Amino acid sequence: MLNSAGLEYERIGLEAGPLSQWLVNGLAEAGLPVICVETRHMKAVLKAQQVNKSDRNDARGIAQMMRVGLYKPVHVKTLASQQERMLLTTRKLLRDKLQDMENELRGTLRNFGLKVGVVSPGRFEARIRELVAGHLRLEMIVTPLLAVRRVLREQLAKLHKMVLDQVRGDKLCRRLMTVPGVGPVVALTFRATVDQAQRFARSKTVGAHFGLAPRRFQSGEMDYDGRVSKCGDAMMRTALYEAAQVLLTRTQKWSWLKAWAIQVARRRGAKKAIVALARRLAVVMHRMWIDGTEFRWRKETNAAAAA
Repeated sequence: MLNSAGLEYERIGLEAGPLSQWLVNGLAEAGLPVICVETRHMKAVLKAQQVNKSDRNDARGIAQMMRVGLYKPVHVKTLASQQERMLLTTRKLLRDKLQDMENELRGTLRNFGLKVGVVSPGRFEARIRELVAGHLRLEMIVTPLLAVRRVLREQLAKLHKMVLDQVRGDKLCRRLMTVPGVGPVVALTFRATVDQAQRFARSKTVGAHFGLAPRRFQSGEMDYDGRVSKCGDAMMRTALYEAAQVLLTRTQKWSWLKAWAIQVARRRGAKKAIVALARRLAVVMHRMWIDGTEFRWRKETNAAAAA
């Protein structure tokens, strides 16, 4: 429709939303200069207009913002990145549903004085059947739940294998996994979330992009740092936090990165040290991506990656 109008377009503004990735790709394939713009910034500017809220007025406001250059562009991920992201979110969905079902069984049976206790995932079903043996009504209730749990475990295992196969055939993911605490899921999540390393001019900005940098409050004589902003991708932020926790508490091999985190923990506490380590992990991993190098365990040879 836009091409058939016979007009020349300098830029076309599209507000970020659920369909923005598909629309941007379609408009770009049609040869149109489309730009996806940040939603919150767009909303703040449109709200300043002294007009009634309507689609026509919003369109005029967006056109004016694009005309004068008053917009913030948003990166639209590639198709490969979107597919990797879908794989990760689907795996997380099944994992969470499986955990919810197990917790529901534990909590429900506890009302009848039947405590599941500590049991491995492989023996969970046998333990449940052992507890409800002799309780005919309870057996009839838990049997469908156990059947659904069994299917969830099978499908989750398939998705997890797909993640491992994807990482195994990806040189970048294997390189990121040389960082202590970073496993296949964290590496693939980082790759799918960043998508293109050139998006960030400096590696230091990656941690702030994922909401791991502290907020800044400054007004008059008041000037202090608050908690982390928690802006950006929540899944990536969680993955980095888990990787930092593994590095600080479970990784046995010593490295300059762990030594730095322990020093922070002594001064500021373990929780703040894990957040600071998660932010630095994002910086190091992005620098490794840019430089094409593996993680170096000695500080003097890894100074460039830590900068």
